[in-house]
Amino acid sequence: MNKKTTMILSLVLAASLTLTACGKADDSTDKSAEGGKGKVTLTLWHNYSGDDQRAKTMRSLIEKFETEHPDIKLDVQAIPPDGYRTRLKTVAAANEMPDLFVMWPGVMTKEFQAGNLIQPINGLLDSKKEWKDGFLPGSFDGFTIGTDIYSAPIALSPTSILFYNKGLFEQNNLEVPKTWDDMMHAVEVFKSKKITPISLGNKAAWPAQSSILSSLADRVTGTEWFLNAATQGGAKFTDPEFIQSLQYMKDLGDAGAFQSGFNSLDNTQAEQYFAQGKAAMMIDGGWALTNIASTASTEAMAQMGATVLPSVPGGKGDPNTLAGVVGTGLGMSAKVSGEKKDAAYEVMYALAGPEAQKQVLESNQLVSYKVDLDKSKVTPIFAEVYELVNNVKRTPVYDGVLSSAAADEVNNGLQELLMGGSPESIAKKIQSAVEKK
Repeated sequence: MNKKTTMILSLVLAASLTLTACGKADDSTDKSAEGGKGKVTLTLWHNYSGDDQRAKTMRSLIEKFETEHPDIKLDVQAIPPDGYRTRLKTVAAANEMPDLFVMWPGVMTKEFQAGNLIQPINGLLDSKKEWKDGFLPGSFDGFTIGTDIYSAPIALSPTSILFYNKGLFEQNNLEVPKTWDDMMHAVEVFKSKKITPISLGNKAAWPAQSSILSSLADRVTGTEWFLNAATQGGAKFTDPEFIQSLQYMKDLGDAGAFQSGFNSLDNTQAEQYFAQGKAAMMIDGGWALTNIASTASTEAMAQMGATVLPSVPGGKGDPNTLAGVVGTGLGMSAKVSGEKKDAAYEVMYALAGPEAQKQVLESNQLVSYKVDLDKSKVTPIFAEVYELVNNVKRTPVYDGVLSSAAADEVNNGLQELLMGGSPESIAKKIQSAVEKK
């Protein structure tokens, strides 16, 4: 066992011991409530810790639930988004899941289900058929295994929106890029004017993968190739088309498309950098809209536009697409039962039911639920993205399909690539990780 492995195991063990103590305390029912009725205690982990409108809305829904349900005590942990997945994976490794927790569709749901860490919520959905039928087609796909559904999404997350500053493009006599040559030309012009071409905050490693590569690579390879490569069904990540995708990413890095220190900045900092007019473009997800609504001035938002990534020469994929997934939802630990399960169902409905979905939409966050948008309640850029999302197709996000280990290899590889790494070398590492799945 090498030093790195020993250190990782030590960290996981230390974290699991701490969280085990918390978990034991959480699995309790307080019998001191009035009338002898048990006061159910549920642990709830979420990543709604920021100052964006969606985070504030979700926290207000949790607080409202607590006020209206004095017989249910919520032990809440709000964890910053960039560190949330790591914390959740740590407790998953120790089999000490919180009772309720925000989780992602796709590979996370599959891995947690395979580890017997979560339980389906079919009972809740079937008991509220009108609510269940209100979700958009395909909304439960990423949370479904066989006939079991493990969560109800609270958002819709296109991940690869190309935001641009209209004023900076006009001042420099540039059109919004429609082809990759257009993109590289715009990068060159903005660099020559000492304007950051593209704002990126890749400290957590996933933004370059989720927001840029997932869509860019689909332009090059097409969706079918990616799904075959992910399952090793006749395609490999060492194939020329994927290496070409990585080369396009490397070209951006080599051209200085991103601000200095982008691998040390987080996603929120990158969004603020763009909102302050310091960058001409930003390739980011729909989650940026709620942060922009909270931090950008009215004047700044008036300068923002949104579109899809440019097409690439000879690409096999549809260029009129956005990479994306249905958003996160609450998962429920497999250990929850009895009164706690009844209470957990109430919490899940309160945070993902029709009224909650409406409030989330009005907080400038897209949802995968049938809600009429009142444009007077949202920002102009949100209304523009809302129209865009409803007029393009959706393609897969890499970390929603690949195993955690393979996705981590992509993430880490892109950090290396954008600092001058070799596409061929990184492709081999990704392929090796997929083969080990």
